[in-house]
Amino acid sequence: MANASGLLVIERILRDRQGIWQQVVEDRELPRLTGQMMVSSVVALAVYGAVLGSFHGVLMALTSAVKLPLLFLATLAICLPTLYLFNLVFGARLSIRQSLSLVMVALTVTAMLALAFAPISLFFLITAPDYAFFKLLNVAILGLSALVGLRFLTGGMRVLNEHGLLAPALAPAAPVAVPAPAAAEPAKALVAAGATVESGTNGGAPAAGPAPVPMPVQPPVVRIPPPGPAQQRPLQPAAPQSPPSMTLLYIWILLFGFVGTQLAWTLRPFFGSPDKEFSLYRDIDGNFYAEIFRTIADLF
Repeated sequence: MANASGLLVIERILRDRQGIWQQVVEDRELPRLTGQMMVSSVVALAVYGAVLGSFHGVLMALTSAVKLPLLFLATLAICLPTLYLFNLVFGARLSIRQSLSLVMVALTVTAMLALAFAPISLFFLITAPDYAFFKLLNVAILGLSALVGLRFLTGGMRVLNEHGLLAPALAPAAPVAVPAPAAAEPAKALVAAGATVESGTNGGAPAAGPAPVPMPVQPPVVRIPPPGPAQQRPLQPAAPQSPPSMTLLYIWILLFGFVGTQLAWTLRPFFGSPDKEFSLYRDIDGNFYAEIFRTIADLF
């Protein structure tokens, strides 16, 4: 399974995601893994793009097969430096290869899930060839696929956080000197021993006499402080917070979504309106979200 290549890399991602994250953590053979994910993503998006463009005709199917992979790869190229610099600013120790591999995992899952939805999209194209419905259906499919892929991305970042790659390296703590325990008092030591030695007149022989009686040990006196204002409880240690890199990841995901939708609007058409001639590009006017609301209004 570790040597899966081509389209089979998605099977490894879905079945052995912990192994994928461990490979990213160890920075082991990442160029090869990234290349496999790149190939599988391009092929899957090209097939799905051909299904989108087939609503208008063969020429639109061919151009959409090229433009849909280009859309995702261009969005990745625009947004990846921002993610990498975010991590550097806040002390994360991710390399550019690790960052790219993480995002490519999300992109591969998105592309392959969209490919899995391609027969459903093709079914509605044949049985209910309504332009507005077909467009909203495929926008929903791509949105759902992207959400699942981004969930893989956040899961991978959490694994890297557990391995300390999202937090700055900590300096070794200075050794703390522990004071030696104080010596016992001489009197208490003698009492504990239970005997005293007296020097006599005959060469220091012990003097005869009754056995020494041990001194009574006074119990410790417990002093109760006078009543006063209630003392404050010691502060509890704060719960561990997520590193700044995780917070910035969610901001980056929003940025990725905005850049991707605007770029999709710039590269349109992908479906091809049935009342317009074939064209490679359209004039840049309006925005993606206004078009979606306009399409929803056309359905009702």
